[in-house]
Amino acid sequence: MAIETIHRPGALKQTNKSHKHGKHTSKRELERLAKGKVNLKTLTRRPNRQQSRDERRQQAVQLRKNKRQEAIALKRAIGGALTAPFLTCVLPLNVMIDPNSALAFIQGCDPEATVTKVSERIRYMNVPRFRQRFSFVVPEVGHGRELNVLDTLKVCDSVVLLLTAAAGDSDEMIDKFGAKVLNMALTQGLPTPMVCLMDLQSINPKKRTQTKANIQKVVSSILPDEKLMELEKLTDGLNLLRRIGGQKRRVMHNRSNRPHMLGEKVEYVANVPEAGQDRPMGTLKVTGFLRGVPLSVNQLVHIPGLGDFQLQQITSPTDPYRMRKLEDGEMSSAEERAPIVADTQLQTTLQRENIPNEMDAEQTWPTEEEIAASRDENKKKIIKRVPKGMSDYQASWIPDIVEEDEDDDDEDDDEDDDDEEHMSCESDTESKVGDRDSEDDSNQFDQISVSDDGPVSADRYDKEIDMEEERATLAMIQAAKVDEIFPDEIDTPADKPARERFMKYRGLESFRSSPWNVKENLPFDYARVYQFKNFDHTKRRIVREAQQKEGDDVAMPGWYVQLHVQNVPQEAWSAYLSTGNGERLIVYGMLSYEHQMSVMNVCLKRTQNSTIPIKSKERLIVQCGYRRFIVNPIYSQHTNGDKHKYERYFRTGMTVVATFFAPIQFPPSPILCFRENPDTSLSMVASGSLLSCNPDRVVLKRVVLSGHPFKINRESATIRFMFFNPEDIAYFKPCKLRTKLGRVGHIKESLGTHGHMKCVFDSQLKSHDTVLLYLYKRVFPKWTYEDCIVSCRPDGDRESACSTSKSERSVTFKAKVEMMQE
Repeated sequence: MAIETIHRPGALKQTNKSHKHGKHTSKRELERLAKGKVNLKTLTRRPNRQQSRDERRQQAVQLRKNKRQEAIALKRAIGGALTAPFLTCVLPLNVMIDPNSALAFIQGCDPEATVTKVSERIRYMNVPRFRQRFSFVVPEVGHGRELNVLDTLKVCDSVVLLLTAAAGDSDEMIDKFGAKVLNMALTQGLPTPMVCLMDLQSINPKKRTQTKANIQKVVSSILPDEKLMELEKLTDGLNLLRRIGGQKRRVMHNRSNRPHMLGEKVEYVANVPEAGQDRPMGTLKVTGFLRGVPLSVNQLVHIPGLGDFQLQQITSPTDPYRMRKLEDGEMSSAEERAPIVADTQLQTTLQRENIPNEMDAEQTWPTEEEIAASRDENKKKIIKRVPKGMSDYQASWIPDIVEEDEDDDDEDDDEDDDDEEHMSCESDTESKVGDRDSEDDSNQFDQISVSDDGPVSADRYDKEIDMEEERATLAMIQAAKVDEIFPDEIDTPADKPARERFMKYRGLESFRSSPWNVKENLPFDYARVYQFKNFDHTKRRIVREAQQKEGDDVAMPGWYVQLHVQNVPQEAWSAYLSTGNGERLIVYGMLSYEHQMSVMNVCLKRTQNSTIPIKSKERLIVQCGYRRFIVNPIYSQHTNGDKHKYERYFRTGMTVVATFFAPIQFPPSPILCFRENPDTSLSMVASGSLLSCNPDRVVLKRVVLSGHPFKINRESATIRFMFFNPEDIAYFKPCKLRTKLGRVGHIKESLGTHGHMKCVFDSQLKSHDTVLLYLYKRVFPKWTYEDCIVSCRPDGDRESACSTSKSERSVTFKAKVEMMQE
């Protein structure tokens, strides 16, 4: 039997070390210190635990239910008995198609349907079978009416594209006008499309299947998801109505975020003339169905072709297109609604520009008055060589000879384009030499035309050619090619010190990381614009408030209302009527801040059929969302970072960011850019979308001074032809040098008095290398904003348009026929 021994401590008691917790605290201690409180990060953190199968199924069911409810609510928002009708645009893509014949099939498809013809281009249709209401609008088509069609498509819910099988070849199915309009509409944002084929009965029955297949192939190349529908009989019209009322519609966020209305009835009431009034005013009463989001009577509205206005009141007349007639004694909901009158203290003001305080902050940029005063002081001395006995009237036709010019600074900062001007001069000289050679050849040889029309047609064709425009376009193309081969490289002037020529430029250690103060040396125009602290946050807040707007001063979407637009100039309305658009007016409700001026940055990409380069600060007609205006934008690279390189030319295939002054708009807003042709027509040259309204975008213009190695040592080299005096070398000594082969260096000292300098590089140079010096300066857009609004000349010519600029004066621009759609 074993005896159990018990350990007994001795005289020297052993004490073991306790566990070292360090600076950590146990979980029990943390719970005791928290006393039930939960950390905010722990509370808001998504649980990492795996959901069970039932929880995942319930979550999927709830998400599916929410999406179904949203789809049903979106479908029921229009087309019902108490909502706005389905607004559909009927657009023929060929001049051979008559849209009235298509409307005849649609109107006669249901004998119980009620058709109301408001005008030649707007018709309403109530179909009791579907319990739905439809509205059809036919825009004016033809050459010069492209913008008219685009304005109509902006407010429509769907569009019916009409094709004809009688066009013959499938390539001729869509004519030139139809292809141009369809391309613009797809770029702008095409509503829910439906493609209908007409005149199929005129084709041989044996060829109908193949003809329809060929047309379907062409349609699939443009609209891949659309199936061709026939429109030959009444049942086809009924199927088209069923599809319009039941299909899933595309959500156009630019339109759905703003209240808008297609005015079917327009009435102008002139005001009583007041003492001291410059021009007669009146009230414009526009009647129609309100769509989009709620409209407040205190917010501003925009009418394309007329401008921005305030509302006087909103009334609710009786809906004449209701599904059923009211019984005796029954009162409609519209008759119960009282007129909504605007509050003068809560109305949004029409003030666009900020009124700057000249003593509020330092503005180092000279004002226009100072520039004009300096020009008066430094006038050019002009000499005229006039024969004896010539009168003053005859002497005015003698060209001026400039003796000296003391004002060397260009107002538009085009002094950096000396090489481009030199190329244009060379091209002009070559053209003149070519003209002399052609004259000599015409004296020696007879011209023979190989055309079928004979020499007369060739002479007529030559008379229609604008030779000045041909020479200018050729010079621009040549200058753009030179700038593409030698980007930003210019020659150092030999007759002027470089330190004076490039006084506004500075060197940067790194274009990416070197700092640049965005508030430094701002022009005076930047004090007149508005800026957001956080543009994206403001946009989300404004859109959310517009969708959730409620109150006694608000008209809800779906109401049949009459808007009283106040202070509409009578001469502007008369000119608008002369364009033929008086029976169809479009009104947009503007969101907060959208009438105020700011610096707009838009991303643009050139269209495929546009090949002529666009120079920076060239005049363009821009359609941004619901606005259309004229600006002279500057272009910069679409890159990340806080600085962006300036682009002198907007070439084919490029994607750039255009910067210009314009009223604020919140994205998404599609952008279309048009260029004026010599025949006063417009061609789309670029398209894109709105990025932001931010005046702090830094656009840096770069110039590159080049030098060539004269003597090359191991790590140093003698460079010449970059400067021509020692003072310039000392002035630009702190700037870093780079070469085309990747070497980096700096200026060490000047050699002699003719501009030679000793430079040190990180490795030995090659004899064929070129030394470059990069200089930068910030460029700003010019305040050249002009609204595209119609007006009349003093002699009553309706084929003109006026634009409201910063001085609120009328300006006649050359693209008058296109902007007013004849």
